[in-house]
Amino acid sequence: MPLDIKTLEDAIFKALDDSSNINVNTDSSSDNLNKSKNAREETAKELAKAINLFVKSGTVNTTVTTTGSAAAQTGTGVGSIS
Repeated sequence: MPLDIKTLEDAIFKALDDSSNINVNTDSSSDNLNKSKNAREETAKELAKAINLFVKSGTVNTTVTTTGSAAAQTGTGVGSIS
């Protein structure tokens, strides 16, 4: 299966959109710093999850060739990324 770019785009957009919806009290520098940092951390986690799912949505095609014995065989395989 080819990689699903649209799902990755949607997940990235959602992570960025969610982080922009965090209310920060601009009158409090410590609140601003903490919530801003938390928003960046949460966005990074969501982006990492989205990228992980994107990579694992692909299929790996392999070709196997053995030589050197009477039982030598060639073959192909398909597997998911884990």
